Amino acid sequence: MSYRLLTYEIDGRPRAGLLTGDRIHDLAEATRRAEWSTVLGALQQWEQARHACREAAGRLAPTAGGLALDDAVLRAPILYPGTIYCAGANYTDHVAEMFAAQGLPMGPTMKELGDQPWHFIKTSRSAVVGPGAAVAIPNDTRWLDWEIELAAVIGQPAKNVSAAEALDHVAGFTIANDLSARDHMKRAAQDPMSPFYYDWIGQKCFDGACPIGPWIVPADDIGDPHELGMKLWVGDELMQDSNSNKLIFDIAEQIAALSARVTLQPGDLVLTGTPAGVGMGRKRFLQSGEQVRLWIEGIGELRHSIA
Repeated sequence: MSYRLLTYEIDGRPRAGLLTGDRIHDLAEATRRAEWSTVLGALQQWEQARHACREAAGRLAPTAGGLALDDAVLRAPILYPGTIYCAGANYTDHVAEMFAAQGLPMGPTMKELGDQPWHFIKTSRSAVVGPGAAVAIPNDTRWLDWEIELAAVIGQPAKNVSAAEALDHVAGFTIANDLSARDHMKRAAQDPMSPFYYDWIGQKCFDGACPIGPWIVPADDIGDPHELGMKLWVGDELMQDSNSNKLIFDIAEQIAALSARVTLQPGDLVLTGTPAGVGMGRKRFLQSGEQVRLWIEGIGELRHSIA
């Protein structure tokens, strides 16, 4: 029986939930494991939890009991991820659009140059928000951009793993929006050749910079994560329309490369890159009051607004 892991509110407090059909069941109660009252608690014992969740989903009615999904207040599925690793320049169509935005012909990708995947880190507790969040535009920002990303949720510690075994360490997948304050990308007072010219904190790390959700779909239920349609709308305007088959470094290659440097822990996220259609390429940015809708095949839809 398929299921989804999520976090929802009961009397204003977050609890881990098991979604079957359109009903949310308390995860700790459904599995009789008090330590799984949070999704992170379940991820930290994922080998046991994945089987217990599947068994519980099989005996719970998908249309009765628990709480109706439409009546629930959802939070980010993980409160809060450990480390959020974000891949840069990792979709062929996005790399092409960024070259074109600079008036340049398409050059070789990092992979074609024999290089490794490139990642930056996004903050967690302040940046992560969930479905329905109203993200405030950061101070002095006019160029707030969107980036739909397929996010891999780590469920087993990964250190020096090979690409062949990397996906065994993924518990599931969710949707992320890697919001970016593009006008804080560079420090104008610095020489462009200076290592301090680019500002990854200013551009990528601000309150609400990482909406995620609405839930985690177990990896077993996704099938091939490299063949998923991806779309993002601002209001009714379709901005991004692509597929994860355009990844340059696939998910396994990214996890293998990261794990060669640092141990990936349960509850960490790997945001695997964004496809073409970001605002920077068309000089169109998010405005107060706009609604953002993100969809990934096999996962569902995440919505949030700009405050």
